[in-house]
Amino acid sequence: MKNTTIKLICSVLFALNSLFLFSQESEKLPKGFTENERQLLTNFQFRNTQVTTPPAGSVRAAAEWEEVEYLVLSWQTSFQNILRQIVAVGVNECKVIIATQSQATVASYLTSFGIDLTNVIFLNVPANSIWIRDYAGNTVYSDEVGQRGLTDWIYNRPRPNDNVMPTAHANYVGIPIYVTDSGLTDLVNTGGNYMSDGLGNAFASELILEENAVGNPYGVSPKTETQIDGIMQNYMGIQHYIKMPTLPFDEIHHIDMHMKLLDEETLLISKYPPNVADGPQIESNINYVVNNFQSPFGTPYKIKWIDVPPSTTGSYPDTGGAYRTFANSVFINKSILIPIYRPQVDAAALALYQQLLPGYNVVGIDVDNSGENLISQLGALHCITHTIGVANPLLIVHQPIKEANVGSVVTINALVKHISGIQTATVFWREQGTATFNQTPMTFISDSNWTATISIPTSGLNIEYYIQGQSVSGKTLSRPIVAPTGYWTINVSTLSTSDWALQHISLPFPNPTKQNVNFEMNQMSGLINVSITNVLGQKLFSQTIQAGNGVFNLGLNPEWRGTLLVTFEGDFGTLTRKVVKL
Repeated sequence: MKNTTIKLICSVLFALNSLFLFSQESEKLPKGFTENERQLLTNFQFRNTQVTTPPAGSVRAAAEWEEVEYLVLSWQTSFQNILRQIVAVGVNECKVIIATQSQATVASYLTSFGIDLTNVIFLNVPANSIWIRDYAGNTVYSDEVGQRGLTDWIYNRPRPNDNVMPTAHANYVGIPIYVTDSGLTDLVNTGGNYMSDGLGNAFASELILEENAVGNPYGVSPKTETQIDGIMQNYMGIQHYIKMPTLPFDEIHHIDMHMKLLDEETLLISKYPPNVADGPQIESNINYVVNNFQSPFGTPYKIKWIDVPPSTTGSYPDTGGAYRTFANSVFINKSILIPIYRPQVDAAALALYQQLLPGYNVVGIDVDNSGENLISQLGALHCITHTIGVANPLLIVHQPIKEANVGSVVTINALVKHISGIQTATVFWREQGTATFNQTPMTFISDSNWTATISIPTSGLNIEYYIQGQSVSGKTLSRPIVAPTGYWTINVSTLSTSDWALQHISLPFPNPTKQNVNFEMNQMSGLINVSITNVLGQKLFSQTIQAGNGVFNLGLNPEWRGTLLVTFEGDFGTLTRKVVKL
């Protein structure tokens, strides 16, 4: 009798679990929780018993704009028109992995629209939802450009098929996977709440803290912020993990719904009308970032705002409108996909993307139509796509030069790195309006750093340029990746050297100050002597620096008080700024 009862209980549990899995696969699941999923949370097994160690040695998480080999999707018939448009762009940029157990049906649908399936890979695995950004693995590299792998966190939804999808991807590609689902490294996290610059800095909302705190519903070990930061550093090489307060009207609290990293120093941010919905909190969060963190180049982040579209009736999330966004975009090599809504609001957004990312193939895809209303399910295009980076990436990191003076000599520095070594690095440049690029070879300095100088002609025309690296193994890549179609532009001024210094050595900040003071310097060439004197003319400090581009920090002696005069002397002459020391 006892054995019969046990068998009956097991049969019932198996049937319920099968019913749950079937409903997950057939139901159009939102990005957030369903009510059924909320009830399952406490009994669902999120943790694993087998510990997965982090990558050995140093590790670097890839940035979203880096070169990718695979675009990964989870096919859901409810959104097949949107997915089809994504695939149409993706097959021209990389290989496309589609998770589906209905290969023949999906293949027939795609080919009926003229899509070449040569670059399409059908992965015969089950999936629960379309929101692959949140549960797919994130590309990491050993030693910056070495072995490729995936890091996989615990997915914060009771969707078992989704949670194991990264393993299927890793097995197909043949790369290692590092999973944070056991021991004291059992980290709950989602891809929509993560954005990396590829240089050890990443952004998130404080959801990452809440979901791993004491009393979390996932049964994972409670962690302090320091412990979370340690896991992200060990598994992904994130050294500065910038977290912002969650937004009151964003139900899922993922930063990709209102923020996009366009490059290492540029943040594209959603802008609401004054005092509407999440506008005030977003502005507060961005002020926090700008005032407390610097780009990896040691300069302030550049903030670009993009207007948030309302509903057709003018509603925003605080008055019942869906959480519409233009920031939820995705890079696929030389293309970028933008969620769009209707022509009246789309045109300005698409134009801004084209302005900020010249040369990219900017493609808008409607996520707000009555047949496939993706945005009403709390997500858009970034949320339903993910990527796997290329093997053996050729990494080029460069801070674009925005301004130069006529007749000046501009130094162009870049980090250029490949596992086989770099054979050559070259700056291609031309005066605006000319067809042919000049080539200036870069010189190796040390530690993968290369440099070159170009003389700015006296014509006063702007300069267009890009950087190209060639590895010892023969791989060639440019930055921007779209070059020569797209490039950086140096705006050329016709200022006197003294006027140039006046405009390009900023006022001190903070001012007044109790400790240190900063000056933002832009393309100041030659040796610069920096001195500090008091109002009595007594020299308190002197230092010589080699050129200046970025934030220059001056430490002030605690004993100094009152008005201090900071003087800069160089080829431009002399410039003095006043600082009040408290």
